[in-house]
Amino acid sequence: MPLIKGGEVVEDPWRLLAEEEPAPADGPIAVTLERWQREQNALLSRAAPLGLRLKAGQHPQAVAEEVARFALIALEFPKFTDGRAYSYARLLRERYGYKGELRAVGQVLRDQLLFMHRCGFDAFEIARADAAEAWRKALGEIGVFYQPMGVGAAAVSERRRELAIGGGNLRGNLGRRRA
Repeated sequence: MPLIKGGEVVEDPWRLLAEEEPAPADGPIAVTLERWQREQNALLSRAAPLGLRLKAGQHPQAVAEEVARFALIALEFPKFTDGRAYSYARLLRERYGYKGELRAVGQVLRDQLLFMHRCGFDAFEIARADAAEAWRKALGEIGVFYQPMGVGAAAVSERRRELAIGGGNLRGNLGRRRA
């Protein structure tokens, strides 16, 4: 599947290992939570980046103390109506302090890209490479948000406070015309 990172389609250096597939000596690999729990010592002994793929029902609390060990954490969206990965992304970034690549995989839809990004995702597996331009545009379509989020532009409430302190005009600063 094509990978969007930094607004561009990029080559994916990561290899997701099957459960019983032997781990290569080099190159970045990602493993399931089950494999991580079974083979931690062997996986950590490799001199290459390690990633983790969590299924929709696998809460990141299971690896909360170990997130710094992973250069990649991929969170699965099994269907577009399953939003658990949004919450998991915020937990990983805000509560557990995860700094590595946070990737959305599975049913990753263009309409949800901006919200995924605001929750902390910085890489997205998409179905078609020819849709990359539409995906890039999705990140810049909305510039004003009502709810505070972990990543991105400040919420309207924060901007109002800032403008009140500085004596600015919220309507004018958001680019709207007065009626």
